Amino acid sequence: MRINIVSIFPDFFAGPLGLSIPGRAKEAGLVQYHLADLRSYTHDKHRTVDDLPYGGGAGMVMKPEPFFEAIDDLEPEGPVILLSARGRNFTHADAVRYSVEPELTFLCGHYKDVDQRVADHLATEEVSIGDYVVSGGEIAALVITDAVVRLLPGAIGDHDAAATDSFYEGESVSAPSYTRPARYRGHSVPEVLLSGKHEDIAAWKQEKKEALTRERAKHSG
Repeated sequence: MRINIVSIFPDFFAGPLGLSIPGRAKEAGLVQYHLADLRSYTHDKHRTVDDLPYGGGAGMVMKPEPFFEAIDDLEPEGPVILLSARGRNFTHADAVRYSVEPELTFLCGHYKDVDQRVADHLATEEVSIGDYVVSGGEIAALVITDAVVRLLPGAIGDHDAAATDSFYEGESVSAPSYTRPARYRGHSVPEVLLSGKHEDIAAWKQEKKEALTRERAKHSG
C-alpha cells in the first residue's frame, strides 16, 4: 500500500509514522508513505496557500490550485480523502475498506476552511474523525493512517489481538482487560479471570462486552 499525505506541514508526520505499528509496517515493506508539501505547488515568492473568503467572513480559506496540482502530480490510484469537520465520521468499517486499497491520498486542510471546489471536484470522500475541531487535517490523517495500517496483513504479529478490538464486529466494544498483579492498591482482578475456567471466562467477557456496548450506545445516542 502507498499512502500519500498532502499538507503544508509534512514534517509533522516524520516522528509518528516512524514509530510503533506504522513504522514497523514501513520497515517490513507493507506500506510506503509519501509526504507532499502543498507549498511546492504554489507559484508566487511567498508560497501562498490561502486567501480571504469570497463573501466576507472571518478566517482564511485554503486555495484550490495547490491541491489540484498536487493530485495532478501524484496521479493517485484509490480514494482521495479530504479531512474536514464537515465530513462524515470515520469508522472501523472505513478502515477495513481502505486497508484493501492499493493507495490512499489524504488532503489536509488548515486555517478556517478549504475552498469547496476541492471537496466537490477533487476529493472522492470528505471524512471527519469526530464532532470537534482540531488545528488541521494532519492529526486526522495520522489517526486514519494508524487505523488502516494496523489492519494490513503482517502489520500486527498477533492477528487475534486485532480481531478482539472494539468495533471489529460492528458497533460492539471489547471487554475490560486486566494483567498482573492480581491485586493492586486494594483493587482486585475479577475472580473469574483467575479461575482457569475458559467457558466461564468467555461468558464473562461476552456479558461485559454487551453491557459496555449498551452503555456506550445510551450515552452516544
